[in-house]
Formats: sequence, C-alpha cells, structure tokens
Amino acid sequence: MKFNTKTIHGGQEHDPAYGSVMPPIYQTSTYAQSTPGGHKGYEYSRTHNPTRNALEKAFASIENGNYGLAFGSGLAAIDAVIKLLSPGDEVISTNDLYGGTYRLFTKIFEDFGIKFHFIGMENASNIESFINVNTKLIWVETPTNPMMNVIDIKATAEIAQAHKIMLAVDNTFATPYLQQPLNLGADIVMHSATKYLGGHSDLVMGALVVKDKDLADKLYFIQNASGAVCGPQDSFLALRGIKTLHVRMQRHCENGRAVAEYLVKHPKIEKVYWPGFESHPNHDIAKSQMNDFGGMVSFVTKGNSYEEAIKIVENLKVFTLAESLGGVESLAGHPASMTHASIPKEERQKTGVVDSLIRLSVGIEDEEDLIEDLKQAIG
Repeated sequence: MKFNTKTIHGGQEHDPAYGSVMPPIYQTSTYAQSTPGGHKGYEYSRTHNPTRNALEKAFASIENGNYGLAFGSGLAAIDAVIKLLSPGDEVISTNDLYGGTYRLFTKIFEDFGIKFHFIGMENASNIESFINVNTKLIWVETPTNPMMNVIDIKATAEIAQAHKIMLAVDNTFATPYLQQPLNLGADIVMHSATKYLGGHSDLVMGALVVKDKDLADKLYFIQNASGAVCGPQDSFLALRGIKTLHVRMQRHCENGRAVAEYLVKHPKIEKVYWPGFESHPNHDIAKSQMNDFGGMVSFVTKGNSYEEAIKIVENLKVFTLAESLGGVESLAGHPASMTHASIPKEERQKTGVVDSLIRLSVGIEDEEDLIEDLKQAIG
C-alpha cells in the first residue's frame, strides 16, 4: 500500500457494530463484562479504547512500524521513552532541541540519576566520543527545532547498532510523509501529534511507533501504568487529520519553499534556515533521507535586533503569533521568549537561538498572501 493510501486506509477497519466508515468515538471509561475477566477485548479505557486503538494502528501504518502508541502529549510520549532507562544510564541528545524536551531531560530526569549529553550531531561521527558503557539511548531531532539542522539518521543508526544502543528520532517536523526513520534504522519514532499529524491546531497528543515487539510491550506497560493516554475525542480528531496529511504536506512544502526563497533575497534578512537550500550544511543528507524539505523556516534580521524581531512578529496579519506549529494556518514564533525560553540563554545562543531569531510554521494558505504579509511586516 502506497503512503497516500495508507493515510486513509492504513491499519483501519470498518466498525464491526454497524459498518461505520470512520471509527466511532467510544466515549466510555469502562466496559461491561459477562463474568470477571470475560469481555470483548476492552475492560478500562486507560488500558485500551477502540478509538485510540484505531489511531495507534494508523500511527504504525504511516511510519512503517508494527506497533503504535498514543499519549496525552508529545512530552508524555518522550517521558515514556526515558522511563525505559535506569539511574546511572546516559543519553546522547541533539543540542538544538525543542525547549520542552530539554526541560524534561534536565529538570525532571537528571534528578533521577540519568545523565544527558547535548551535542552537535550534524556530523554523526561526533557521537562516538560520547559513548561509554552507560550509554543507553541516542535522542535525535531532524530537522531540529528551530535551527533546521539535519542529522544523518542512517549513519547515526549504524553507530547505535554497533554499540547496542537504542536510537529514538523525533520526526515531528518532517512527518512520515517526508521521512521514515524506522526504515533508516531507528528503534523508536516519536511525534508531537499536536502538530502536522493532527494538522488543525485543535488537539494535544503524542505518538510513538516501533517495530520490535519486546520494546513495544515495555512501552505499552509504561503507557498503561503511568496513564498519560489521550482521550477518544482527540483520537478521533487525530485520525481525521492523518487522512489529509499527504495533501496538506504537499502544500506546506510548496509554501515553505516560496517563503524561504523570498526571505533569502530580502535585503533586511541576514540568514534563513531551511534545509532545501543547496547552501545548507547537510542539504545532501536532507535530499537523501527526505522526500521534500517541509514547511518550517527560521530566519534572523540584519543587526541581530531583539526589538526588530518582536516588531515583525507583532505586525504579521496572516501569520498568527502563537506557540506550536504544523497546523493548516501559518504561525510565527519567537523561540527565545516562547518555545525555547526554558533553555538558559547562554545554551540557546550556542546553537544559534539568538534573540532575533523568528520561526515560521508555513501553512497552506495562498503563497502570495503569505509573502505579502511578510513583506509588510518586515518593511
């Protein structure tokens, strides 16, 4: 089954009760049993829910995995992965990292005795010197948030496999439409399904997808025991979103390219971060592991002025100044004061997240309207 068909039919069955084409919203916490332990596969909705199970099968299908898990948020999904580890274990992570992930790693799990190394992974060989007997996980974002760095998943997977280390890839920015990390050797794929998979800015959700049954069983246990699951209504909305993922991503990519190419020629713009440029340091890797370059674009203005960046995002009219990304509408953000504010300033600036950086999530509106909006806001 090809990808575009998978988004609509992958892992899905018509509801057995009445043949409903879309899985119904099973808005129930519990299920009737004929005798203790005698039920139809469902006993309590923290553990299993038919709507959530349909979504989890869809997650697995579009990522070419065997097992999918849906969580109450992307951070809840990441939390479950780190709970696979024990005190004394070490994690090698991308240094250009979503601020919420960094906060979870440093403010929660470091207190439980897990050590994190935040390093540049643009050259995968950099990873080797940080590996020791305690290293149990490599955590990768690619493209990274918000600097759009590209990490070679296949090369990183080869290193992880050689040392018997798990590799997890946050695939939120690329989505499985553009990139499928399990095919490149990753053990775990994570999504903030709040973003492109949901696609309509109306839910908060996380996803994990794996191929290995033993790993899946451990994660299912953590999901049930910790209880950070999503509800049936959000599951229904995410299923609806996935069905249009392929057509939405086509337009995100087209508009992202148009916006990036406009910005890079603008006399007031110092630098544009987008992996589709041949000048991007890992453009060739992006071409080899992605089908296109996505709808996320970051840029800084000349003069590196905080005040100028704030003025631009406040003046936008079609782009909305807001947290998050990946919805049908275009959003603009100021990472230093919004999504990455939880990272200390000196650490942010080392990776390029300066006070003048603006991050755009380019939506699916008419590209001319988006460019006109940027033109009037930048001046």
